[in-house]
Amino acid sequence: MQNSNTTYYRAVFISDVHLGYKDCKAAYLLDFLNSIKCETLYLVGDIVDLWSMKRRFYWHPSHYQVLEAVKEKVEQGTRVIYVPGNHDETLRRYDQDTLMGVEVHRQFEHITTQNKRFLILHGDDFDSATRYSKLISIIGDTAYDFLLFLNRWHNRARRLYGGRYWSLASWIKARVHKAQEAIQAFENAAIHEAKKGGYDGIVCGHIHQPQLRICEGIVYCNDGDWIENCTALVENKDGRMELLHWSDTQQVLATNNLRHLNDKAA
Repeated sequence: MQNSNTTYYRAVFISDVHLGYKDCKAAYLLDFLNSIKCETLYLVGDIVDLWSMKRRFYWHPSHYQVLEAVKEKVEQGTRVIYVPGNHDETLRRYDQDTLMGVEVHRQFEHITTQNKRFLILHGDDFDSATRYSKLISIIGDTAYDFLLFLNRWHNRARRLYGGRYWSLASWIKARVHKAQEAIQAFENAAIHEAKKGGYDGIVCGHIHQPQLRICEGIVYCNDGDWIENCTALVENKDGRMELLHWSDTQQVLATNNLRHLNDKAA
């Protein structure tokens, strides 16, 4: 159900929701979706975690409510574009098709109100840029599951004492050198891909690391996730891009006025 006080955005980008996974923060996402209106909603991959559900089926009622909220956006006239990721890669077979009013694309181009061209893709194409073997990736997945376990119980304890949501997992990752190396390599690969295609910027997800910055004249945007960070990227009516956090509290994490992109890149 739409809130009476809604904020309008020209475009909204969310990814890495992982519906069907026990650490999905669907309630926060549902509150966000019910608090906004937008011309275009981009679902930038890993919206439904088919990998996790193959291992162990899990589906909380709030996960269904998120899908219903997206469906409601379609019915209200919002253009919804789904760029599948690696956890929902089955949907990539429907590239260029429309499913229940939702357009599916392997990648997409978004043009801002300032006529800046952004490449939209999930980001798993850049996995090779992290230069880690499959074995290390598996070990990393196991370690990440443990991080989320710690994150889950840490926040349960915080709530008992009246505390608000805080990502312990992100705090730990920021202090692991190898994790920061992999994130930097990923960001560099994304920026290179945007430059190669002649784009002004790139929007992706995948690594669960929200970011909005200009590098080498390219606007690098990572809309984060709804597992640990609870973040979304938005384009305002004036073309300003903002990275939002939405949990017990809401705040703007970063902002960029694309009117001054060329000046900043110079």
